[in-house]
Amino acid sequence: MQEDFRLIVDLVSVLAAAAAGGLLAALCRQPVLLGYLVGGMVVGPAGLGLIKELIQVETLAQFGVAFLLFALGVEFSLAELKKVQLISLGGGGLQIALTILGTALVSVGFGWVSSPPQGVFLGAILSLSSTAVVLKCLMERGETETPHGQVMLGILVVQDLALGLMLAVLPALEQPAETIGVAVITALIRIGLFAAGAVAAGIWLIPPLLRLLARTESKELFLLGVIALCLGIALLTEHLGLSIEMGAFVAGLMISEVEYADQTLTYVEPLRDIFATLFFASIGMLIDPFFLWQNLELILQLVLLVFVGKFAIVTPLVKIFRYPWKTALIAGLGLAQIGEFSFVLASEGQAMGLVSRRVYLLILGTTAVTLVLTPFVMRLVPKLLELSWVRAILEDRDVAIAVAEKLPQENHIVICGYGRVGRNLVRLVQEHGYPLVVIEQSESRIQQLREAGVAYVYGNAASLHVLETAGVDRAQSLAITLPDPMSTRLCLKRALELSPELDLVVRADRDKDIEILYQLGAREVVQPEFEASLELATHLLIGMGLSPNNMQKEMQEIRDRHYLDLRPERSPDDVTRELQLATQDMNSRWYAMPVESPLIGMTLEEADMRYLTGVSLMAIRRADGTEVDYPDAQTILAKGDRLLIVGEAEEMAAFDELAKGDTTIPADNNPCHWLIVSDDSPAIDRSLAELDIRRLYSVQIQAIRRDGKFMRFPDGSMQLQPGDRLLLCGSSSALNQLQPLISPGNTCKFIPAVSIIKAIESEVLKEYVPIDSLRE
Repeated sequence: MQEDFRLIVDLVSVLAAAAAGGLLAALCRQPVLLGYLVGGMVVGPAGLGLIKELIQVETLAQFGVAFLLFALGVEFSLAELKKVQLISLGGGGLQIALTILGTALVSVGFGWVSSPPQGVFLGAILSLSSTAVVLKCLMERGETETPHGQVMLGILVVQDLALGLMLAVLPALEQPAETIGVAVITALIRIGLFAAGAVAAGIWLIPPLLRLLARTESKELFLLGVIALCLGIALLTEHLGLSIEMGAFVAGLMISEVEYADQTLTYVEPLRDIFATLFFASIGMLIDPFFLWQNLELILQLVLLVFVGKFAIVTPLVKIFRYPWKTALIAGLGLAQIGEFSFVLASEGQAMGLVSRRVYLLILGTTAVTLVLTPFVMRLVPKLLELSWVRAILEDRDVAIAVAEKLPQENHIVICGYGRVGRNLVRLVQEHGYPLVVIEQSESRIQQLREAGVAYVYGNAASLHVLETAGVDRAQSLAITLPDPMSTRLCLKRALELSPELDLVVRADRDKDIEILYQLGAREVVQPEFEASLELATHLLIGMGLSPNNMQKEMQEIRDRHYLDLRPERSPDDVTRELQLATQDMNSRWYAMPVESPLIGMTLEEADMRYLTGVSLMAIRRADGTEVDYPDAQTILAKGDRLLIVGEAEEMAAFDELAKGDTTIPADNNPCHWLIVSDDSPAIDRSLAELDIRRLYSVQIQAIRRDGKFMRFPDGSMQLQPGDRLLLCGSSSALNQLQPLISPGNTCKFIPAVSIIKAIESEVLKEYVPIDSLRE
């Protein structure tokens, strides 16, 4: 076969194998990345041996990483990099140094290597994590803009920069100390000169060049110019002793500050995806399954050592830089692998005699296994964080880092997140003179709030303690503008635990999150793209002569229908599949309704299960097999139903008691009210059995909130303490008689539990902040 035709056959074979592997992985509901690796393994030299031109395929696969990092640079931007510059430079640098130092000490101490330079070399290999794999996982989950995504990408950027320094120092490792010093200084000078040149080009060269290309109005010419720019800078960095990938990333950063960044990203994304697939398949071709099997025990030990070691280094470092425990844990687990650039170092080290062939293959096998496991680890992290004991540990430690001197005490607005939407929302609320508090966990944004004189709480908005510090239990309204879907759901649920009557509006970045957020208790869910569509349509149709009042009414009806008119039509199976995937990240279970349950025959509005037990109902599976996804308030519970519920273990236990009839459901005319046990209450230090409130006052204690813990249907042995918040249900006259015992001197307004869901027709936030102003 002709040599040039052989390369074409090899490329087609790799892409076909990757496509088949990715399809199989998707059908098995596994990360498609795993399918690409397995596909490469099957057609590679250790598999069927279909690929003959391995070097040429690997060379083309380098384009995949280059385009991945180029796209990352375009999306990341210098402004985004600046937000995490401390953890990037400080944390990333410390992580590399500690990994190298720890690996060198352990490897020399246990005799794994014969000299300290070899230990340093091994540490350099282990210090690098996989930019390509982590970035792919974050993009698939839509988490590149989240705090943990920004932290991981910032550290990865520093690791990629360090690769050039490592390659420069590598030949001098066996030389005297002064030779190593010269190599380091030379490499730093090269990096500094390149950085200065990149900044200058980004200011004076790149913008006019892109404007010239855009002026031609030729998509092909614009794409060709961008690709030539990206690969040209990548080749320049390779010539300077850095990596091609780092040059591509810097090229993306330079373009990110130009007005054509979005257009560039749109054009490059298809090429990025194809070449990235080729790259992951080429990694699979390097994996020798027979060698892995023969050394399986040793490789698994090394994999465990890498995961535990890097997790133990990264997690404390992120926490030291004042990030929440959740961010630290996700970053620690997400970076606990060996990166694809380690292949480059390992190959250079073997050529220079720093490692033997067997050690090289062990490094290769360990790296491959960690890359395969990383997507699974990233998918398991949300489930791990949802475990009750993990959440209890995190909540005990996840407190407010800093608080403004003066916080509003009641009837204020809490805004979670101070990104672009959060800033606009703060400005609009301030213009109307309403008191507000912003919860944010970025140090740079907290500094902006300090300078603007806005009350703030520095911490994780999904933490119960942070929400309590912001006074959510005394607030009038709360708006959630967080970029992370999981944090958004947690923040929503915990805010409603503190204040079930809270007027709560949430931004949903993805349309598939809209119904989930409504089911969890949001009063209003805003989707920026749909809101933009509504405003554009309103302007155009009013211009055609339609009545503004009628148009506003029509658009509001679309909002009331949760944007169903604008969402793409999906089959019931697709909706069910999306619901199951969404609830995987939450603590959920299917609950079979007891045959004699008092809830049977009641509507969801009448049962009011979220208010009384804390659980959220996501779906109902009827006895005949039909499924009702995202049921509305008028859905009637029937015999034989199985309910998909989401909630904490104690909330599910409380719902079980409610469904079995072990606790009573307040009558329609019975109000429920949260009442705080005051310091002068005569009920302090007395047990519920001793107080016998249910018999003496015909009032039931549905729940107690104490020290951030939510206890449903407490038993008689529990003693009341100052500051306890009691959810009391009974007649208005009975509650008025009970109030002097619980909270002397305070007056209360009672709200019927059944009307909580539909109360306050004109929501407070809508009165002074138009929902359409929340658009990006």
